[in-house]
Amino acid sequence: MATVTLALRWSRYAALTRDYSTGTAMKGTTVSTNFSTLGVPYPLVEALAAAGKTEAFPIQVDTLPDTLAGRDVLGRGKTGSGKTLAFSIPMVARLGTRLAGGARRPGRPLGLVLAPTRELATQINATLEPLAKAYGLTTTTIFGGVSQNRQVQALNSGVDIVVACPGRLEDLMKQGFAKLDAVEITVLDEADHMADLGFLPGVTRILNATPSDGQRLLFSATLDNGVDKLVAKFLSSPVMHSVDEANSPVADMTHHIFATADVESKKQLVKALASGTGRRILFMRTKHHAKKLALQLTAEGIPAVDLHGNLSQPARDRNLAAFADGSARVLVATDVAARGVHVDDVELVVHVDPPMEHKAYLHRSGRTARAGSSGDVVTVVLPAQEKDLAQLMRKAKISAATQRVTADSAPVRELVGEVAEYVTPVPRAAQPARGGGRSQGANAQRKRAAREGQGQSSRGSGQGRRSQGSARGAAAGAASSGRGGAARTGGSAGTRGGARSVYSTNSNGTSTGGGNPRRGGRRSSRPTG
Repeated sequence: MATVTLALRWSRYAALTRDYSTGTAMKGTTVSTNFSTLGVPYPLVEALAAAGKTEAFPIQVDTLPDTLAGRDVLGRGKTGSGKTLAFSIPMVARLGTRLAGGARRPGRPLGLVLAPTRELATQINATLEPLAKAYGLTTTTIFGGVSQNRQVQALNSGVDIVVACPGRLEDLMKQGFAKLDAVEITVLDEADHMADLGFLPGVTRILNATPSDGQRLLFSATLDNGVDKLVAKFLSSPVMHSVDEANSPVADMTHHIFATADVESKKQLVKALASGTGRRILFMRTKHHAKKLALQLTAEGIPAVDLHGNLSQPARDRNLAAFADGSARVLVATDVAARGVHVDDVELVVHVDPPMEHKAYLHRSGRTARAGSSGDVVTVVLPAQEKDLAQLMRKAKISAATQRVTADSAPVRELVGEVAEYVTPVPRAAQPARGGGRSQGANAQRKRAAREGQGQSSRGSGQGRRSQGSARGAAAGAASSGRGGAARTGGSAGTRGGARSVYSTNSNGTSTGGGNPRRGGRRSSRPTG
């Protein structure tokens, strides 16, 4: 029912104003794309101009009049359409002027942005921060994978805007470091991805902790997997804006399907595609293969870095920085980079491993041809994958002919363009020996003391068992020689407490017994008469 209501409201709204399904003005209307004429305050116009942004993208043109007026908005647009600025501008404009909220209070932010991944949270904060500075507002990020100390300090200092992933934010709320009762504006970005990751229960709890009369903005590429339920529960009479169909492909993106005969030819093809001078992202299905390919390319003179879930946050930041500053031309990533990672001028995306479903294909591909730029997308396919890929491309509404190529084929050379110079790999630093350092923390000291106590106890009991075994071994040896038994081991074995297995033979010539050296000779041989 909620979905139908939204659809009807959307239809009425579109009929009165614009044909938002295409992002173009209806006949007889003129829509300005200048930020100042859209009602953006002058301090923000200046900050945007300093960053080279003077003209708004369609989703910004559509949503800014409503978001700046304080209405709840549901914005739907394809990846790379400019959603981040579409909610960052009104959040800062309203919190910096009409909703200043008085003196800062520790642990009580005024603005909250929820994002599904650390990378996306970092990107959003990078967009928000210069805008916030125009009004003297402060921002911070909150996500897992790093120590919470810096995040707690920022909250205690009275930060104005928090960009957070749901898991860590909930942890800090439970610990009493964050309270959301003063939040005036809440934004959910990539809500459909949060649904895919299973975050919606946590998101629901977080939204329940914010004031019901605050402004709420939801921006997403799609509205499936329970996102419509969030809209129905938490957005009040939302105005819906959509500049493209859900999951629609980008117009300035050219798609290629390169079929290769076998694994070895695929390896050479991927190397050729990675060898160009511009930035390119190669997508793999697993973390292990992403790391392996990045190392292989680097060893072959093509500087590459990896990005996947096994990396710590500092390692992710270093690798993204290397890719952004050009010291590494190739980023080899899993789907963790399919959303939220925005680096300018990525000219080529390569699906080394085709994704499992069409939404992942579109989000991966969306790392190129962003913000009006053009780009190419290549899917490398083996014979056994062609049928599944054809189905995926139909669902993604992508039409591309399959070309059977090798690394030296003309279509490959044309796409790669100028080949970059060979870069001598930097020798990898020797890994330090593990266990060389000793933690001096209280917990480590307790564990060390417990281990040492157990070691002394086991050494003492072991020595006792060995001495007992020696005595029994010697007694057994004496008994054997006294009875004329044919013991095959001498007194030296007995004195070592059965350090070697002890065997004896009976009158029939079969061996018997066999002391267990680890038990101190408890099962020593019993010589026969």
